[in-house]
Amino acid sequence: MSGWGTEVSQDPFDGLRVAWCGRTSTEDLQDPTLSLPRQLDNSRAALPPGAVIVAHFYDIESGRKNLEDRGYGIAHEHFTIPIPRDGGIQDLLAEAASDKRRFDAVICESIDRISRRTFYGTKIEHDLEQLGVALFAADEPITLNGKRATAILTRRVKQGIAEWYAVQMMEASWDGLRTHTQQGWNVGRPPYGYLADKVPHPVPAKAADGKCKTRLIPDPVRGPAITQIFAWRVTERLGYGDIADRLNADHERYPPPESLNPNFRGRNAWGRSGIREMLLNPKYTGYMVWNRKATTSRRGSSRSMLNPPSTWVWSAHPTHEPLTTREMYEAAQKVGRTRNTSRAGSDANSHPRTRHTYLLRSFVFCELCGLRMNGQTETRRKVGEYAYHFCQPSINNKGREDRFPDHPKVVRVREDTLIAAVHDLFQRRIFGPHRHELLAADLPVSSDKAQQEWESRCKALKRSIADTVRKQDRLIAQIEDNDADPEFSRRLQARFTELENDRRAKAQELAEAQADPPARDHQVELLHMLPMLQTRLADVPAALQRKLFAAFHLEVRYDHRTQIALIRVTLDAETIEGVTAMSEQVPENQNSRPLDADGGAEVFLRAPGMIRTCDTRFRRAVLYPLSYGGGHA
Repeated sequence: MSGWGTEVSQDPFDGLRVAWCGRTSTEDLQDPTLSLPRQLDNSRAALPPGAVIVAHFYDIESGRKNLEDRGYGIAHEHFTIPIPRDGGIQDLLAEAASDKRRFDAVICESIDRISRRTFYGTKIEHDLEQLGVALFAADEPITLNGKRATAILTRRVKQGIAEWYAVQMMEASWDGLRTHTQQGWNVGRPPYGYLADKVPHPVPAKAADGKCKTRLIPDPVRGPAITQIFAWRVTERLGYGDIADRLNADHERYPPPESLNPNFRGRNAWGRSGIREMLLNPKYTGYMVWNRKATTSRRGSSRSMLNPPSTWVWSAHPTHEPLTTREMYEAAQKVGRTRNTSRAGSDANSHPRTRHTYLLRSFVFCELCGLRMNGQTETRRKVGEYAYHFCQPSINNKGREDRFPDHPKVVRVREDTLIAAVHDLFQRRIFGPHRHELLAADLPVSSDKAQQEWESRCKALKRSIADTVRKQDRLIAQIEDNDADPEFSRRLQARFTELENDRRAKAQELAEAQADPPARDHQVELLHMLPMLQTRLADVPAALQRKLFAAFHLEVRYDHRTQIALIRVTLDAETIEGVTAMSEQVPENQNSRPLDADGGAEVFLRAPGMIRTCDTRFRRAVLYPLSYGGGHA
């Protein structure tokens, strides 16, 4: 025989050395101690007389994995399999390319044991053929006479069916889990703060085996801890470590979570990673969510990764009692992006070389790139020591193309200038005696624009509806004039139906728009709820100032191109009580100078504020064009 690494005079299979290749899925789906021996027996029985199996290669893994990730698992070590193992699929391919190859052909029980994906199955087959190694399957005819046309057709059909079956089962399973989620059933262990309300399985056979489905019900002991965690994260913008410290200070009130591994002795304390997982879990909003995580494996190791939120499967409606609102959950996700690893509090960094603290740390952002600006202090001969905030994103992209090519190497702005603007905004617009007048003076500008946009939208919808009606009238006239052509009349009627559906949709949209006109009264109930300070905010302790800034979700976005800092604060009903409590801690200072006494050069800054509540009347942003005294930015 030529081409198979040995010479045979009469029987082409006499003395043919064969390597057996087996595979079974993960241990959760099949029993490898039964499946692999069965595959070997079927493969051995299918061999022609004279052929002998000289090597055994097998894996316990999914056949849908990428080829480069296969053959590195250690699942076979967890079972007592009565078959000697010479390696996995990677070892088989490596030996096939070696000069010390022990076999001339490879056999498997079925071609889908090589791979569940046609691409990789044909690739392995092609690579082996290029090395002079034939690939046999026990359920296919085994020949070496060179005639392969029918064998190739049969194999490709089987590979296509095998891949179709695997994908079809995955899709059916996915749809089933999606429906399972929409109905509010929980998958996996209940998250901290919830208990499992077990319901007998609706399938009688599964119910007889003791299987059940579970819904989530609040844990009266641990549930309040989740609510408090979200409140601290949103209202005070605390980091994971700071939240963990507060929880660990009172284990009786906030019992720490238990370890998932019963054999592992947990430290019986809250940790940063646990806090992070809880803040990322959307099930606390009362909605059932599935497909948040995916298990990936590479080179024998598997890990869980968070899927993009766009791929998550949410139930259409809340399915269990929430421990936080969806608005609070969304706000908590934004805190992580704005904090950007910044620590809480006003104390100095624990690093021994730290000499300065910055009042606006974690509140200042670069408008060009959106990144948080860092604080730094310099000393100059004529100016002396001063603090500023800077942005230098290129240092995070060494060796790669910058993400922000139009960004200067360094953007800087003095902190004292920003502090003066922030203080003036809070002193005048939030806690000042004339805050209502200032807000009323700015509201008509945004009100007129909103009113104009609303009126334009309604007029456009009315014009569109009228145009659709005219088209329908023309179609009716054509239908009446063309009774002799039934097909033409049918098409006209179908077009009329499309226009009617469009008209109804536009009419519904117009009715909704007319029912929700822009507010005209501009009530400011939230400002009435806030106290008025009797002292300058600059005289308030730095720690308390930072708490107030965090409660108002302060954002200072500096644009170096215009030297304008946009200052945004958010006031909602949920923070009123906390802000009022903090304002009571502000010490009164009778010697404090009025804000108007400040002098200095003009600063090119403009600071808008945004008043927002759950009431729809406060959902529109209000911009305050202001000018301040102080140093230049």
